[in-house]
Amino acid sequence: MHRGERRAKRPNVVWSVFVFLVASAVAGALAAGLALPFAGLVGVTTAKAHDSVQYLPQDLETAPLAQKSIIQDSEGRTIATLYQQNRTPVTLKQISPIMLKAIVAIEDDRFYEHGALDFKGTLRALLRNKSSGGVQQGGSSITQQYVKQSLINKARTPEEVKEATAETYERKIAELRYAIAVEKTMSKGEILNGYLNLAFFGDRSYGVDAAAQHYFGVHAAKLNLPQAAMLAGIVKNPTGYDPLDNPKRAKARRDVVLRRMQELNVITAKQAQDAIKTPVIDPAKVQVVPSGCANSRYPFFCEYVVSKLKANNAFGKTPDERENYIETSGLVIKTSLDQDMQAAAATAVAQHSKPTDNVIGAVTLVEPNTGLVRAMAQSRPYGAKKGQTAYNYNVEKSYAGGFGGFQNGSTMKAFTIAAAIAKGVPTTYRIRSPQTIDLSGKNFETCNGPTSDPNYVPKNSTKTILDPSMVDAARASTNTYFLQLSQQIGLCPIATIAGQLGMYDAQQLKPLKQVVSYTLGAAGYVTPMMLSNAYATFAARGMYCSPTVIQSITSLKTGKTIPTPGPNCHRVLSPGVADGVNYVLQQVMVKGGTGAKLKFGNSDLAGKTGTTNDNLSVWFAGYTSQLAGAAVVADADPPARNMIGQTFNGKKLKDASGSGTAGPIWETAMQLALQGKPSSKFVKADDKIIRGNVKDLPNLKGMTPADAAAKLLSMGFQVRMDHGPQVDSDAPAGTVAWTNPRQEDGAPAGSIVVLFISNGSKAQPPTPPITPPVIPPPTIKPPPNIPTCPPWDPKFPKCRGR
Repeated sequence: MHRGERRAKRPNVVWSVFVFLVASAVAGALAAGLALPFAGLVGVTTAKAHDSVQYLPQDLETAPLAQKSIIQDSEGRTIATLYQQNRTPVTLKQISPIMLKAIVAIEDDRFYEHGALDFKGTLRALLRNKSSGGVQQGGSSITQQYVKQSLINKARTPEEVKEATAETYERKIAELRYAIAVEKTMSKGEILNGYLNLAFFGDRSYGVDAAAQHYFGVHAAKLNLPQAAMLAGIVKNPTGYDPLDNPKRAKARRDVVLRRMQELNVITAKQAQDAIKTPVIDPAKVQVVPSGCANSRYPFFCEYVVSKLKANNAFGKTPDERENYIETSGLVIKTSLDQDMQAAAATAVAQHSKPTDNVIGAVTLVEPNTGLVRAMAQSRPYGAKKGQTAYNYNVEKSYAGGFGGFQNGSTMKAFTIAAAIAKGVPTTYRIRSPQTIDLSGKNFETCNGPTSDPNYVPKNSTKTILDPSMVDAARASTNTYFLQLSQQIGLCPIATIAGQLGMYDAQQLKPLKQVVSYTLGAAGYVTPMMLSNAYATFAARGMYCSPTVIQSITSLKTGKTIPTPGPNCHRVLSPGVADGVNYVLQQVMVKGGTGAKLKFGNSDLAGKTGTTNDNLSVWFAGYTSQLAGAAVVADADPPARNMIGQTFNGKKLKDASGSGTAGPIWETAMQLALQGKPSSKFVKADDKIIRGNVKDLPNLKGMTPADAAAKLLSMGFQVRMDHGPQVDSDAPAGTVAWTNPRQEDGAPAGSIVVLFISNGSKAQPPTPPITPPVIPPPTIKPPPNIPTCPPWDPKFPKCRGR
């Protein structure tokens, strides 16, 4: 404005509004969408008013109410709540009548008498705003407030929220236009119901039912007079009248509502006075509904569940959209968590480790035949303080909180056993397995061709017999046996079966590397959840189910089930092969096996130890037919160091082993989790799986070589004498000590049986027998050729003379 120009004089505001309202009422301007002169009367330009009115739809499009989502355990008990707004929508009939009267009395006492605009309230607001030079008082009807709250609820971006809450006349005009449409399409009861479900009542409580439960521990239908008056008073200023932070102001405001209700003859003077004497709130009845996994009793499990929800594209195109949907759509997410088994796992970890240890302990329990992850626990607690962590040591690195696993040592031998049995190798198959073996430059066939290690001389960490069977090697965890076995059958079949059982690198989220030491667990990083679920496949007789933490998702709004990926169960091993694996790993748990001291109860148990180079991690994985579990103890602070000398269970580790360090966690978790459940047995493995397609061998110990040879020849076997030195045995000197194959293993029909002769070093002095007649022994010629393929090879009869 140039100096000297006269400012246009505005007409008297009261008179102007009065004229507008009368004219509008006569001409129907309000119903038509507000006359533009009104914009001019309140200082809004015609252009702005045109923009505010001309291009607005007349019908209010509302967004679904933001509603909290609930995560439940397998029994339907709440373990976590997720929300942006703590809200439980209710119908009008589910709200106490006194609550309806209280909110109308204090917010819009003429609600049932006027339309979208309360003339008296608007006049009062305009006078106050004119005198202050801005919008200080809304004077809005409940319908207008419902419109405003609906627009805020619909806003999805900060800009939209700012626009929906801007204190401008343009917004007021837009709201009134919508309010007119709302009054035409909704009943007063529907408007009031919608408003009470939308309104913010402070302390993260949205909607009257959530507020009633939060402040008083009752549902909205059970609110009494003083409770209803307090809630009605809060909505004007939820922060200022918060009864927890400002109890005196909250009481004063509540009493204002009560007196207003008395003035309007909604309640009697006595009712008002009695209510005023009532304490505004009982702190003991306040119910806090914490939001998010950090407030759950099971934060690690909860966060893993949420990560799976966020990975579901059905909930939105982007991560932000999916997160918003999960927190606002009122979902009931039923999980696989069994709180009793979770308690068992947590107890096991607590008994055998300490939160303050240098190294960590973790365990996961999975149900065979379903893949349901029943429990996961770890020693280091959840949090951001010293000694706490946000990492879940049980799961893969598929989200920010997933640690991504550890090398799992000899627990990988189970997959070599499965691949060998699937190829027809009997569990009695023996390989000469010295304590140390040089495999430098030796080729191992992978799925992509041969691989080798130029300098690889592995050794055994335990002692065993020189020519162990598969069972012997599993019981003693003989490295040199399984390395040779994996070389003979190839790495590709082993890696294929492991992959089919859900094994992959949990750090890289890629297949495990097919390296020479694959069977010793040097192929990548795996997790307790992954390993326990793979072993659960053996327990389920070859039926693999993907590990599952979410069983179902239901909408609180509609009651309908929302499709979600469930357990993907399919057969990957024949029942016979799985039975064979169970048979071998069951021997690990009996006397002489590395897991023998972990055996408990009357159920059949199977398991395998695992220890990595330099003791960076140790494992025990095992199962019954009802439950599988895997426990790990490891250094989880990169760069990982040898655990020897670090603290575990409050003490410095002097030794670290799968059975002695990780095993007790597994044992306690499994024993407590299976407590009260009936014992179970594995299906007996077929004899052909155990011994192959063999004939029984007679007991030849203590017989002369001639008699033993004659016996074998009469049964169709070929015979060869061992040309090495006589062996230590308790059989008399010069007699048969044992055979190869062993008597208990049997031998393929027509195959060669080697006789080993005793030196009598361990024999008891024999009682002189009656001398029998001397019979010249038959001449035994060794066969000109020795088989160059193993007896389990299906080509054995044909390749006998190669």
